[in-house]
Amino acid sequence: MEQQTKPVKRCTRCILPETFPGIHFDEAGTCQFCRRQPGPEKRTERKARLRARFEELVEQIRPRPGYHCLMAWSGGKDSTYTLWLLKKQFGLHVLAFTFDNGFISPTALKNIRVVAENLGVDYILTKPRFDLLRQLFVASIQSDIYPPRALERASGICNTCMALAKGIGLRLALEREIPLLAYGWSPGQAPLSSALFRTNPSMLRTFLRAAMAPLQKATDGKVQPYFPQERHLETAQEMPYNVSPLGFLEYDEASALRRIEGLGWQRPQDTDPNSTNCLLNSFANQVHLEQMGYHPYVMELASLVREGYMSREEALSRLKVAASPEVVAAVRAKLRIPHRWRQQPPGDRQ
Repeated sequence: MEQQTKPVKRCTRCILPETFPGIHFDEAGTCQFCRRQPGPEKRTERKARLRARFEELVEQIRPRPGYHCLMAWSGGKDSTYTLWLLKKQFGLHVLAFTFDNGFISPTALKNIRVVAENLGVDYILTKPRFDLLRQLFVASIQSDIYPPRALERASGICNTCMALAKGIGLRLALEREIPLLAYGWSPGQAPLSSALFRTNPSMLRTFLRAAMAPLQKATDGKVQPYFPQERHLETAQEMPYNVSPLGFLEYDEASALRRIEGLGWQRPQDTDPNSTNCLLNSFANQVHLEQMGYHPYVMELASLVREGYMSREEALSRLKVAASPEVVAAVRAKLRIPHRWRQQPPGDRQ
């Protein structure tokens, strides 16, 4: 929950606060992100082009033997709905994989098992040893392993999880020669420009250097097995496409929920309003807010407001819901972070 000593000025169109890095408002109280937002006609045109390109790609891939798509599946609502779209609407042979960070809600784990069976998809769960994960998560909040720009859309802990999930997925896709690597990012989580693109060795080397460096430093090189190696890039017959279908397909949260509930999916009652799978998220949000002065989901929610997926009032209400003290306490205990420890702003750390 956003806790401030005085009322926070926010953009009058979206919800970005005055504490967000680099923000400035015009005389009407509108932020620069809203002023730069393309009009609805232009966004509709761009989405239509991406969808056409994706459908053409699917037509080329579908006749091929083996897996057509590797789906990064957290067990949350958006990735579960994306999995349904890829399997049922586009007719792809999908292999789903889950990165278990040690804090997946029991309900989410049950959802994964039930949906995988009811949808009829092959499924892999990768669970790194917890002492390594703990080392990474503690480093994510106690050291400056990520630049401030990386923290504008996600907490340090979420950056760590995303890097590991992407590394694991990319390695699986290269090893199994799977042409599509899909993510369940909602429309507000990733820019439209990254919703569909083909990777290449140079691009992947750049990504791997950036993603691995902070994690390698925090663990003395122990995360290397979770990422592709140079041999994977040199021997791969083709580089996979990255696709985030919800970025350009029609998306309505209520309709998506009805669809996946028909597969046996149930909303967890132990996660915060911005997650439907991860117990660590509440703690990560709390740390980020104390360190950075703004909620890590505020950029995502603001994007959803700008694009008409959510009302401004609904977005604000999601920021106001406090994390469960019991869940946060359990996370701190599992990470062995003492209650007396207080997060320091990045610039104040020694």
